[in-house]
Amino acid sequence: RMLSLNNLQNVISNPIIPYVGTIPEQLEPGTLIVVRGHVPNDSDRFQVDLQCGSSVKPRADVAFHFNPRFKRSNCIVCNTLKNEKWGWEEITYDMPFKKERSFEIVFMVLKDKFQVAVNGKHILLYAHRISPEKIDTLGISGKVNIHSVGFSFSSDLRSTQASTLELTEISRENVQKSGMSQFTLPFVARLNSSMGPGRTIVVKGEVNTNAKSFNVDLKSGKSKDIALHLNPRLNIKAFVRNSFLQESWGEEERNITSFPFSPGMYFEMIIYCDVREFKVAVNGVHSLEYKHRFKELSSIDMLEIDGDIHLLEVRSW
Repeated sequence: RMLSLNNLQNVISNPIIPYVGTIPEQLEPGTLIVVRGHVPNDSDRFQVDLQCGSSVKPRADVAFHFNPRFKRSNCIVCNTLKNEKWGWEEITYDMPFKKERSFEIVFMVLKDKFQVAVNGKHILLYAHRISPEKIDTLGISGKVNIHSVGFSFSSDLRSTQASTLELTEISRENVQKSGMSQFTLPFVARLNSSMGPGRTIVVKGEVNTNAKSFNVDLKSGKSKDIALHLNPRLNIKAFVRNSFLQESWGEEERNITSFPFSPGMYFEMIIYCDVREFKVAVNGVHSLEYKHRFKELSSIDMLEIDGDIHLLEVRSW
Protein backbone atom coordinates (compact mmCIF):
# COMPACT_ATOMS: atom_id res chain seq x y z
CA ARG A 1 0.00 0.00 0.00
CA MET A 2 1.49 3.31 -1.04
CA LEU A 3 1.21 6.62 0.70
CA SER A 4 -2.36 7.22 -0.40
CA LEU A 5 -4.21 10.49 -0.11
CA ASN A 6 -7.11 9.43 -2.28
CA ASN A 7 -9.06 6.90 -0.26
CA LEU A 8 -9.23 8.66 3.10
CA GLN A 9 -11.57 7.42 5.82
CA ASN A 10 -13.90 9.24 8.24
CA VAL A 11 -13.83 12.42 6.16
CA ILE A 12 -15.30 15.50 7.84
CA SER A 13 -16.36 18.13 5.26
CA ASN A 14 -16.45 21.89 5.87
CA PRO A 15 -16.23 21.74 9.68
CA ILE A 16 -17.16 24.90 11.57
CA ILE A 17 -14.03 26.46 13.13
CA PRO A 18 -13.16 26.22 16.00
CA TYR A 19 -13.53 22.48 15.47
CA VAL A 20 -12.97 19.81 18.12
CA GLY A 21 -13.63 16.19 17.21
CA THR A 22 -12.76 12.67 18.24
CA ILE A 23 -10.17 10.78 16.21
CA PRO A 24 -11.96 7.49 15.39
CA GLU A 25 -8.98 5.13 15.73
CA GLN A 26 -5.66 4.95 17.49
CA LEU A 27 -2.76 6.81 15.88
CA GLU A 28 -0.23 4.15 14.98
CA PRO A 29 2.91 4.45 12.87
CA GLY A 30 1.78 4.89 9.28
CA THR A 31 -1.43 6.79 10.10
CA LEU A 32 -2.04 9.92 8.00
CA ILE A 33 -4.19 12.92 8.95
CA VAL A 34 -4.95 15.06 5.91
CA VAL A 35 -6.29 18.61 6.40
CA ARG A 36 -7.34 20.59 3.32
CA GLY A 37 -8.28 24.24 3.49
CA HIS A 38 -7.65 27.85 2.58
CA VAL A 39 -5.98 30.75 4.39
CA PRO A 40 -8.17 33.89 4.39
CA ASN A 41 -6.63 37.26 3.60
CA ASP A 42 -7.02 38.58 7.18
CA SER A 43 -5.50 35.54 8.89
CA ASP A 44 -2.96 36.27 11.60
CA ARG A 45 -2.62 32.61 12.70
CA PHE A 46 -4.34 29.24 12.92
CA GLN A 47 -3.55 25.97 14.62
CA VAL A 48 -4.08 22.24 14.38
CA ASP A 49 -3.87 20.50 17.75
CA LEU A 50 -3.52 16.76 18.35
CA GLN A 51 -4.92 16.50 21.86
CA CYS A 52 -5.35 13.99 24.67
CA GLY A 53 -9.06 14.51 25.34
CA SER A 54 -11.12 17.68 24.92
CA SER A 55 -11.28 19.06 28.45
CA VAL A 56 -11.30 22.88 28.62
CA LYS A 57 -10.79 23.26 32.39
CA PRO A 58 -8.22 21.97 33.13
CA ARG A 59 -7.05 22.25 29.53
CA ALA A 60 -6.40 18.89 27.86
CA ASP A 61 -2.78 18.05 27.04
CA VAL A 62 -1.80 18.91 23.47
CA ALA A 63 0.70 16.33 22.21
CA PHE A 64 1.33 18.25 18.99
CA HIS A 65 0.45 21.94 18.52
CA PHE A 66 1.01 22.96 14.89
CA ASN A 67 0.64 26.73 14.59
CA PRO A 68 1.31 28.75 11.38
CA ARG A 69 1.65 32.49 12.11
CA PHE A 70 1.48 35.30 9.56
CA LYS A 71 2.27 38.36 11.69
CA ARG A 72 5.77 39.87 11.72
CA SER A 73 7.86 36.87 10.66
CA ASN A 74 6.00 34.14 8.81
CA CYS A 75 6.69 30.90 10.65
CA ILE A 76 5.24 27.67 12.01
CA VAL A 77 5.50 27.21 15.77
CA CYS A 78 5.26 23.65 17.13
CA ASN A 79 4.98 22.81 20.81
CA THR A 80 3.46 20.47 23.41
CA LEU A 81 1.13 21.46 26.26
CA LYS A 82 1.49 19.23 29.32
CA ASN A 83 -0.31 19.84 32.62
CA GLU A 84 -1.37 23.26 31.26
CA LYS A 85 2.26 24.29 30.67
CA TRP A 86 3.83 24.86 27.26
CA GLY A 87 7.22 23.29 26.57
CA TRP A 88 9.93 24.69 24.29
CA GLU A 89 8.92 26.02 20.90
CA GLU A 90 10.26 24.49 17.73
CA ILE A 91 10.06 27.12 14.99
CA THR A 92 10.15 26.52 11.23
CA TYR A 93 10.76 29.60 9.07
CA ASP A 94 10.35 27.81 5.74
CA MET A 95 6.73 28.92 5.35
CA PRO A 96 4.55 26.93 2.93
CA PHE A 97 1.26 28.72 3.73
CA LYS A 98 0.21 31.87 1.90
CA LYS A 99 -2.81 34.08 2.39
CA GLU A 100 -5.65 33.52 -0.08
CA ARG A 101 -4.12 30.19 -1.10
CA SER A 102 -5.34 26.65 -0.61
CA PHE A 103 -3.30 24.09 1.25
CA GLU A 104 -3.14 20.40 2.00
CA ILE A 105 -1.40 19.39 5.23
CA VAL A 106 -0.41 15.75 5.66
CA PHE A 107 0.49 14.73 9.22
CA MET A 108 2.18 11.34 9.21
CA VAL A 109 2.58 9.46 12.47
CA LEU A 110 5.92 7.67 12.79
CA LYS A 111 7.22 5.60 15.68
CA ASP A 112 9.28 8.36 17.23
CA LYS A 113 7.98 11.53 15.57
CA PHE A 114 5.41 13.29 13.40
CA GLN A 115 6.34 14.15 9.83
CA VAL A 116 4.49 17.03 8.18
CA ALA A 117 4.20 17.83 4.48
CA VAL A 118 2.31 20.80 3.01
CA ASN A 119 1.21 20.79 -0.64
CA GLY A 120 3.30 17.70 -1.26
CA LYS A 121 6.50 19.20 0.15
CA HIS A 122 8.23 17.96 3.32
CA ILE A 123 8.15 20.73 5.94
CA LEU A 124 9.14 19.48 9.37
CA LEU A 125 9.64 16.65 11.85
CA TYR A 126 8.44 16.83 15.45
CA ALA A 127 9.68 14.26 17.96
CA HIS A 128 6.99 12.81 20.24
CA ARG A 129 6.96 14.35 23.71
CA ILE A 130 3.68 12.62 24.60
CA SER A 131 3.07 9.09 23.36
CA PRO A 132 0.83 9.21 20.23
CA GLU A 133 -1.45 6.46 21.54
CA LYS A 134 -2.74 8.99 24.10
CA ILE A 135 -4.01 11.28 21.30
CA ASP A 136 -7.74 10.92 20.68
CA THR A 137 -8.93 14.42 19.71
CA LEU A 138 -8.27 16.80 16.82
CA GLY A 139 -8.72 20.55 17.35
CA ILE A 140 -8.53 23.25 14.68
CA SER A 141 -8.88 26.94 15.51
CA GLY A 142 -7.83 30.41 14.41
CA LYS A 143 -8.48 32.26 11.14
CA VAL A 144 -8.68 29.45 8.61
CA ASN A 145 -11.24 27.84 6.31
CA ILE A 146 -11.18 24.05 6.38
CA HIS A 147 -12.68 22.12 3.46
CA SER A 148 -12.03 18.63 4.77
CA VAL A 149 -10.26 16.51 7.36
CA GLY A 150 -9.62 12.85 6.59
CA PHE A 151 -7.67 9.93 7.99
CA SER A 152 -5.80 6.98 6.61
CA PHE A 153 -5.36 4.41 9.37
CA SER A 154 -2.67 2.23 7.93
CA SER A 155 -0.80 -0.06 10.25
CA ASP A 156 1.59 -0.60 7.38
CA LEU A 157 4.61 0.87 9.06
CA ARG A 158 4.10 -0.75 12.41
CA SER A 159 4.35 -4.14 10.83
CA THR A 160 6.90 -3.21 8.19
CA GLN A 161 8.76 -6.41 7.81
CA ALA A 162 11.44 -6.04 5.26
CA SER A 163 9.20 -7.65 2.72
CA THR A 164 10.67 -8.64 -0.59
CA LEU A 165 8.11 -9.33 -3.22
CA GLU A 166 9.59 -10.47 -6.49
CA LEU A 167 13.14 -10.03 -5.18
CA THR A 168 15.86 -12.39 -4.10
CA GLU A 169 18.23 -10.77 -1.69
CA ILE A 170 21.85 -11.62 -2.20
CA SER A 171 23.45 -9.29 0.31
CA ARG A 172 24.05 -10.28 3.93
CA GLU A 173 21.38 -11.44 6.36
CA ASN A 174 18.78 -8.98 7.63
CA VAL A 175 19.35 -7.57 11.06
CA GLN A 176 16.55 -7.27 13.58
CA LYS A 177 16.45 -3.80 15.06
CA SER A 178 13.99 -2.43 17.60
CA GLY A 179 11.14 -4.59 16.37
CA MET A 180 11.43 -3.38 12.80
CA SER A 181 13.48 -5.46 10.50
CA GLN A 182 15.92 -3.47 8.58
CA PHE A 183 18.15 -4.41 5.69
CA THR A 184 21.88 -4.19 5.99
CA LEU A 185 23.51 -1.98 3.38
CA PRO A 186 24.70 -2.32 0.72
CA PHE A 187 21.49 -4.12 -0.23
CA VAL A 188 21.80 -6.21 -3.37
CA ALA A 189 18.88 -8.10 -4.87
CA ARG A 190 18.01 -9.92 -8.05
CA LEU A 191 14.66 -9.07 -9.63
CA ASN A 192 12.73 -12.31 -10.02
CA SER A 193 11.37 -11.01 -13.29
CA SER A 194 13.41 -8.51 -15.22
CA MET A 195 12.61 -4.89 -15.97
CA GLY A 196 10.19 -3.79 -18.68
CA PRO A 197 7.32 -1.39 -19.30
CA GLY A 198 4.78 -1.46 -16.44
CA ARG A 199 7.24 -2.74 -13.85
CA THR A 200 7.38 -0.94 -10.50
CA ILE A 201 9.93 -0.87 -7.69
CA VAL A 202 9.18 0.65 -4.31
CA VAL A 203 11.85 1.56 -1.77
CA LYS A 204 10.75 2.58 1.73
CA GLY A 205 13.23 3.97 4.19
CA GLU A 206 14.26 6.68 6.56
CA VAL A 207 17.02 9.16 5.77
CA ASN A 208 19.73 9.30 8.45
CA THR A 209 19.77 12.52 10.46
CA ASN A 210 23.30 13.42 9.31
CA ALA A 211 22.89 12.01 5.78
CA LYS A 212 25.10 13.21 2.94
CA SER A 213 23.80 10.98 0.14
CA PHE A 214 22.38 7.62 -0.86
CA ASN A 215 21.85 5.74 -4.09
CA VAL A 216 19.42 3.34 -5.71
CA ASP A 217 20.81 1.57 -8.78
CA LEU A 218 19.12 -0.60 -11.40
CA LYS A 219 21.74 -2.76 -13.07
CA SER A 220 22.31 -5.45 -15.61
CA GLY A 221 23.94 -8.37 -13.84
CA LYS A 222 25.40 -9.62 -17.11
CA SER A 223 27.20 -6.48 -18.32
CA LYS A 224 27.57 -4.68 -14.95
CA ASP A 225 26.04 -1.61 -16.65
CA ILE A 226 23.99 0.69 -14.39
CA ALA A 227 20.85 1.55 -16.34
CA LEU A 228 19.54 3.95 -13.69
CA HIS A 229 21.63 5.52 -10.92
CA LEU A 230 19.45 7.60 -8.57
CA ASN A 231 21.64 9.59 -6.21
CA PRO A 232 20.04 12.15 -3.89
CA ARG A 233 22.78 14.29 -2.31
CA LEU A 234 21.40 15.92 0.79
CA ASN A 235 24.46 18.03 1.54
CA ILE A 236 23.96 20.00 -1.69
CA LYS A 237 20.23 19.29 -2.28
CA ALA A 238 20.88 17.76 -5.70
CA PHE A 239 19.00 14.72 -7.01
CA VAL A 240 21.58 13.33 -9.44
CA ARG A 241 20.62 10.77 -12.12
CA ASN A 242 23.01 9.01 -14.47
CA SER A 243 23.89 5.76 -16.23
CA PHE A 244 27.14 3.80 -16.20
CA LEU A 245 27.46 2.20 -19.64
CA GLN A 246 30.47 0.44 -21.18
CA GLU A 247 32.58 1.27 -18.14
CA SER A 248 31.98 5.01 -18.11
CA TRP A 249 29.52 7.46 -16.57
CA GLY A 250 27.34 9.52 -18.88
CA GLU A 251 26.09 13.05 -18.43
CA GLU A 252 24.40 13.81 -15.09
CA GLU A 253 20.79 14.96 -14.98
CA ARG A 254 19.95 17.22 -12.04
CA ASN A 255 16.95 19.26 -13.16
CA ILE A 256 14.17 19.10 -10.49
CA THR A 257 11.36 21.36 -9.25
CA SER A 258 11.98 20.70 -5.57
CA PHE A 259 14.42 18.43 -3.77
CA PRO A 260 12.23 15.83 -2.03
CA PHE A 261 14.49 14.50 0.75
CA SER A 262 15.36 15.82 4.20
CA PRO A 263 17.51 14.42 7.01
CA GLY A 264 15.46 12.20 9.34
CA MET A 265 12.46 11.89 7.04
CA TYR A 266 10.56 8.73 6.14
CA PHE A 267 10.15 8.22 2.39
CA GLU A 268 8.50 5.93 -0.10
CA MET A 269 10.17 6.13 -3.48
CA ILE A 270 8.42 4.59 -6.49
CA ILE A 271 10.35 3.84 -9.66
CA TYR A 272 8.01 3.07 -12.54
CA CYS A 273 9.36 1.76 -15.82
CA ASP A 274 7.61 3.19 -18.87
CA VAL A 275 8.28 2.48 -22.55
CA ARG A 276 10.54 5.50 -23.06
CA GLU A 277 11.60 6.42 -19.53
CA PHE A 278 11.66 5.72 -15.82
CA LYS A 279 9.30 7.82 -13.69
CA VAL A 280 10.18 8.48 -10.05
CA ALA A 281 7.81 9.65 -7.31
CA VAL A 282 8.60 10.37 -3.65
CA ASN A 283 5.89 10.25 -0.96
CA GLY A 284 3.13 10.29 -3.52
CA VAL A 285 4.52 13.26 -5.49
CA HIS A 286 5.99 12.89 -8.99
CA SER A 287 9.63 13.94 -8.93
CA LEU A 288 11.33 13.23 -12.27
CA GLU A 289 11.55 11.27 -15.53
CA TYR A 290 14.70 9.66 -16.87
CA LYS A 291 14.83 8.67 -20.55
CA HIS A 292 16.16 5.15 -21.11
CA ARG A 293 19.82 5.22 -22.11
CA PHE A 294 20.25 1.49 -21.55
CA LYS A 295 17.77 0.15 -24.08
CA GLU A 296 17.77 -3.58 -23.28
CA LEU A 297 15.25 -3.28 -20.45
CA SER A 298 14.89 -7.04 -20.09
CA SER A 299 18.60 -7.28 -19.15
CA ILE A 300 18.03 -5.07 -16.10
CA ASP A 301 17.73 -7.65 -13.35
CA MET A 302 19.63 -6.31 -10.31
CA LEU A 303 18.83 -3.70 -7.66
CA GLU A 304 21.45 -2.16 -5.39
CA ILE A 305 20.85 0.32 -2.58
CA ASP A 306 23.48 1.95 -0.40
CA GLY A 307 24.22 5.13 1.53
CA ASP A 308 22.99 7.14 4.50
CA ILE A 309 19.54 5.62 5.02
CA HIS A 310 17.76 2.99 7.08
CA LEU A 311 16.25 0.70 4.47
CA LEU A 312 12.88 -0.59 5.69
CA GLU A 313 11.25 -2.27 2.73
CA VAL A 314 11.84 -3.05 -0.94
CA ARG A 315 9.24 -4.42 -3.32
CA SER A 316 8.86 -4.93 -6.99
CA TRP A 317 5.95 -6.07 -9.15
